Amino acid sequence: MSRERIVYLPNSADSLYHPVDPDRDSPAAASLPDGFRVMFAGNIGAAQDFQTILAAAERLTPYPDIHWVILGDGRDKDWVEDQVRRRRLTRNVHLIGRHPVQAMPGYFALAQALLVTLRDDPIFSLTIPSKIQAYLACGRPIIAGLDGEGARVVREAGAGLAVPAGNPEALAGAVLELYNLSDKERRAMGLAGRRYFEAHFERNLLLDRLVDYMNRVSMEAGRCAS
Repeated sequence: MSRERIVYLPNSADSLYHPVDPDRDSPAAASLPDGFRVMFAGNIGAAQDFQTILAAAERLTPYPDIHWVILGDGRDKDWVEDQVRRRRLTRNVHLIGRHPVQAMPGYFALAQALLVTLRDDPIFSLTIPSKIQAYLACGRPIIAGLDGEGARVVREAGAGLAVPAGNPEALAGAVLELYNLSDKERRAMGLAGRRYFEAHFERNLLLDRLVDYMNRVSMEAGRCAS
């Protein structure tokens, strides 16, 4: 098949994902530790490679104000909780459970960085985790520990830092790099991500592109029939 006949229509994100001002008096804020918050939201499973996340957290224990905040649930949650205790990471890694999707923008606004990871596996390099679109839409800096398309999007957007999958040292280094940036620099990353979302993933933009494609196909079919 000719490449010209392939149309790329990526997933978007629900309209509820958008930048909001941080509410430091909200119940969400009360549930979070003070300091530099690296926030992961979503499934806690094998694909998300929590082995690497925890190993990176271990490397940053000399920085007691760096906190890894995990929102969500999944089949590996009990294992992660056990590992947090065994590795003595209870002061640095916080599992705060599952929360309504409508609450996510408010939580994201209270994080200094949003985390997305995938296991080091060729199949995962071919996909863009849906949380990347949500993170971009909310205009927060992203730390990505993954390969392939997801990493490309984060880098191309200028929305944060992307490091190889399965590399805890590189992941810890990326967290530390963002930690050492100013609020202004991190805010610029988040704004760049939001602009990229609007240019590449916004729902109405994608629907218009799909309608345009279907109209062109219909017109071509009509010409062939005549």
